[in-house]
Parts: sequence; C-alpha cells; structure tokens
Amino acid sequence: MTLSTERGRLMVACPDQPGIIAAVSRFLFDCGANIVHSDQHTTDPSGGRFFLRVEFDLPELVETVGELDAAFTEAIAVPRQMVHRFTVAARQKRLAVFVSKEEHCLLELLWQQRSGDLGAQIAVVVSNHPDCGPLVAPFGVPFHHITVTRETKAEAEASQLAVLAEMSVDAVVLARYMQIVSSEFIRHWEDRIINIHHSFLPAFVGAKPYAQAHERGVKIIGATAHYVTEALDAGPIIEQDVQRVDHRHTTEDLKRIGRQIERTVLARAVAWHAQDRVLVYGNKTVVFA
Repeated sequence: MTLSTERGRLMVACPDQPGIIAAVSRFLFDCGANIVHSDQHTTDPSGGRFFLRVEFDLPELVETVGELDAAFTEAIAVPRQMVHRFTVAARQKRLAVFVSKEEHCLLELLWQQRSGDLGAQIAVVVSNHPDCGPLVAPFGVPFHHITVTRETKAEAEASQLAVLAEMSVDAVVLARYMQIVSSEFIRHWEDRIINIHHSFLPAFVGAKPYAQAHERGVKIIGATAHYVTEALDAGPIIEQDVQRVDHRHTTEDLKRIGRQIERTVLARAVAWHAQDRVLVYGNKTVVFA
C-alpha cells in the first residue's frame, strides 16, 4: 500500500452544529487542497456529537502539515470546540506487537505487513517468552524478550516502555499477549493499545474458554478487538466477527476456528487504526471502515 506524500487525513469530533462540513471544506479549499473522500456521522442532529473523516490531496503537505494544523486550530477547531488531528497518509504508523507463546495473530500481522496490506510498519516485537523469536527473525523485525513475573512486573514494564520510546512506536498491539498491562502503562498509551480476545465474554471467564464453550454447546464463536482501558477486556470495541459452529465440532475445532477469527479481526482493527479510521467516543468507537 503506497500512498502519495500529498495525501492527508483530517479526523474531527465536536458538538453537532450547522455548517461543520461547509467550514471544513472551505478551509481546505482555501489552502489549495482537493477533497478525495469524506465520511461523517452524528449521534444526534440536535445536541449530539459529530464525527468527520476527510482525505484530501495537498501539494507539499509533508512540509506544511504543522502550519495547516495551526491554522485550522485557530480558524475552525477552537470556535467550534473540535478535537481534531491531521496526518500524512504516507507516514505509516510504527507498531509494537506484544506476544506470549501463541503465534497466529503475530504471524498474520507480519504477513500483512510484508504484503503491504496492513498500512503500518511493525517496528518491534516484544514478548515475555523467547518462543516467537525464530518466527520473527525472517521478517527483519527486532525481537525483544523481556521476562515478566509478579515480582518483576514494574521493572519489566519500564523496560518495555524504554523499548517503545527507542523504536519511536505510535501504537501497541497485544497479539495474544497473556499479561495484564498496568494502569500506568495504559495511561502512557491511551486509545493506542489494541487487544484481541474471544467473544464469549462475559461468559466463560478464565482458563480454557473453548472447553467451557464446547461443554455448553455454543452455536456461535467469535473474536473482539478493542482498545485497552483499565476495565479489563471492556474497552471501546473496534471490530468483531463470528462463525457458526455445531454439535459436530470438538473443542480443538473451536480453538482452530477461534484462532482464524482472532487473527482476521485483529488485523482489520490494526489496519483501521493505522489508516485513521477510528474515533473513540466514551466507551464506543466510530469506525469509518
């Protein structure tokens, strides 16, 4: 996925009010930009929250995006109480992928990066086990093994944060990372940590969820990708998917199907985040997919 250095993105969230699209369009036109795509959503036309995603082409965007942002802030964002951000599409976000021993989600992300479908760069893989190191090596991505125990968790997270800073990471992906990250870690990366898990929650909590699901004879299994918050596995949902199963499926079948859904759902969520398609609103998301 190769994008022009002239392609920019603008994400906006603000109280709904008349004239938002007109004001944004006029501003971009006056700056010499050509809008190539626009999508918007309101939670309520009367007193709701308005969300907007615009893609545009503007010559010399890379050199002038800071000035563009400053001008937009003064002329449009402040008067209309907007939260906004400009990004240059060609500047791919740098990801840190955290993994434990399960490899399926990690490999999907690595494959999609190699094929150019992810729209982001995996800058580093961090693991609390060494197992995935040999899998990562052929992709040319740095691999850091940082042991995490109950006694050393604070020191381990400090080392992880140092790696993220050193690698200039923009977002963290928990690709079946079987550790609970601390509140302090989350505060460093608010709305920038993406997690994946099975979609049985809040049912079948704890160990062996697929065995529990098989015992109950579930008919649908799935996966959920969401931003991480201090409420465990309860952050804003980015993407979900399901597949029907029946009495013929064994526990191992459910695990296999679950892995397939997990890797697909996580890759979609990461790609949408990387392409600036997700806006967080309370404990929900607006996804311009």
